[in-house]
Amino acid sequence: MVDDDLAVVPEADAFLRHVRFGKDQAELTTRTYAGHIALYLRWCIRTGRDWRVAAEEFGLFVVWLKFGSKAVTGIERPVGSGLVYPGPGAEAVREPARIQNVLTGVRQFLLHGITAKVVASSVMAQLYEVAENWDLPEQARGEEVTGYRMRPRHRVQVPRKKGERATDEEIVALFLACHNARDRFIVLLLGRAGLRPGGAAGLRREDMHFMPDSTPLGCPKKGSHLHTLRRDNPNGAWAKRQPTAAPGRWKPVDHLVVLAHDQYVMERMALPHGPDSDFVLVNLFAEPLGAPMTTDGITELLGRLSKRAGLSRNVTPRMLRRAAGSNLADAGGGQDEIAAFLDHSRLSSAEPYLTPAPDRLRDAVESVPSPRELTGGAR
Repeated sequence: MVDDDLAVVPEADAFLRHVRFGKDQAELTTRTYAGHIALYLRWCIRTGRDWRVAAEEFGLFVVWLKFGSKAVTGIERPVGSGLVYPGPGAEAVREPARIQNVLTGVRQFLLHGITAKVVASSVMAQLYEVAENWDLPEQARGEEVTGYRMRPRHRVQVPRKKGERATDEEIVALFLACHNARDRFIVLLLGRAGLRPGGAAGLRREDMHFMPDSTPLGCPKKGSHLHTLRRDNPNGAWAKRQPTAAPGRWKPVDHLVVLAHDQYVMERMALPHGPDSDFVLVNLFAEPLGAPMTTDGITELLGRLSKRAGLSRNVTPRMLRRAAGSNLADAGGGQDEIAAFLDHSRLSSAEPYLTPAPDRLRDAVESVPSPRELTGGAR
């Protein structure tokens, strides 16, 4: 990372190396952190602040982020000494969620600076305050009923909204719009197995344990399932979570996914370039033939299928993944099961999938016993 004068910022470089190699985060995550830090350092330079102690004025940084246009916060330095910076009353440029993410990244950067002793330890008190844990979910409180935690001093109210999911009708429409077995397998892999596009594009043949008993493969898991492992793949695919133990994280799959995979394998092996790659998803009909598909390729495929199916909106991989989690919830899956199925690191991440379908909510209400039944009367 370099400053406006193209000089390397060693503290920022050290933090990003720690994120990428020390914490083993994805390259995309590292780039996101880099963008957050760049905004913070840009604000400090252009407002004459020392980034090491500017945390005490984080509130002004929030205003700068919220109302600062690209002309103000972009790479190019604003022109003119009499430039009037927008503030409250102007139209917001960044969403609250975006600002919250930037603040989180900057806090991590400054905490790393404190650990490396390039930032004074007193900055910690400017970043966090002591608060009770009563507002945390029960799972996050630990054994203590009442306790204390460090809470960020500067926060942005982010409206909680349910992420859009693909409907069952949309998934069927995508499936019927496919022209080959590979594309049908991809739709089911994301829509029923809940894989992220990075996890799907990184699958190898050895990860597919689609048999009743995988003991001959050295895997103790029963039933049809697949494994997602983090590897350095030539197509840039990256599993989001690091597996905790060999042979990596596993995910059960149903008979529809297995059947679609078998049809895809027969289609693939009939082509001259089909057997060349060890990757599961490869280019069958577009150059470079036989090369592993990329995550962008999967996203673009869904865009084409959405248009071909005549859908009113573009169905994305995230929407298919949400459909998989929501359908599991509608089938009676618990929060812990949904979190494990979708590889969530926290139980709270499964909460957006717990909103029941209208039909299931109606069935649940009508299944509540009537008080009259307790006295022997009719419902």
